[in-house]
Amino acid sequence: MAVYKKTYRPYAGEITPSWSRFLVITRYAFEDLHRSRFLNIFYIATFIYPLIAALLIYIQHNASVLSLVGAQNSRGIISINVVFFMTLLGWQSMLALFLAAFIGPGQVSPDLANNALPLYLARPFSRVEYVLGKMSVLLMLLSLMTWVPGLLLFGLQGYLEGPQWMADHVRFAVATFVGGWVWILILSLLALALSAWVKWKPAAGALMFGVFFVAAGFGTAINAIQRTTWGSLLNVSFLVGSVWAQLFEGSQRTTNGAVFFRAPLESGVPPWCAWASLIALCGICLYMLARKIRGTEVVR
Repeated sequence: MAVYKKTYRPYAGEITPSWSRFLVITRYAFEDLHRSRFLNIFYIATFIYPLIAALLIYIQHNASVLSLVGAQNSRGIISINVVFFMTLLGWQSMLALFLAAFIGPGQVSPDLANNALPLYLARPFSRVEYVLGKMSVLLMLLSLMTWVPGLLLFGLQGYLEGPQWMADHVRFAVATFVGGWVWILILSLLALALSAWVKWKPAAGALMFGVFFVAAGFGTAINAIQRTTWGSLLNVSFLVGSVWAQLFEGSQRTTNGAVFFRAPLESGVPPWCAWASLIALCGICLYMLARKIRGTEVVR
């Protein structure tokens, strides 16, 4: 278009830093999610369990409350040990699966279905920044409901019990943080990969549950038919539970994993195999995203 009047001036305002430019995609994705009343109610409900756990920790260390309810000798009302934190992480992580299955398929599939991806990549966004912007929505929401409550409860218990308790059980905090991120990365990558390949959102959400539950069924069938335990490598919940057990307890395991993420002691699958399987799953998801997240698409 020709410029007939010399009144054109280039943009002179503040430019968004290149390192945080992908957050523009995240901001608009959050605005779309905020319109869902069901999602808002469900997300608030996911914090009920951590609030109950915090209340129990407070009651256990409050002598006046114990005397008020006539339970002065009930200091052991709840045991703050490895089972407590693994149960919290397992319960919150299962809720995170439902949340990821609800919002994950709607992140990439609409852009591909409406041929909007070239418009994103025509702007100063790389493919990596586009994926990172979409993934940041899941990373933030899932973090707030998994490892963040765990660390807050660890801090509350350490504040009431004393610094010595925190020093003796710092492994719980590290395991909660690392274990939470392991699960969050798996969910985020899997949700985006399925969203990129399955453009119908209900089918992509159902396929997420299929990856976790149907694959677990195949693994159980392989174990029963072949009389082996290596079929458990198809069970993502088992793999995550095995990794969590190693993070929380090391080589001296005493538990069978977390709730919903059972990893029996007699399984016979080494922890390194669980780590390798999860890394391979993330690699497959990244490959699937790399094949679909492109500025142009060749239709044969």
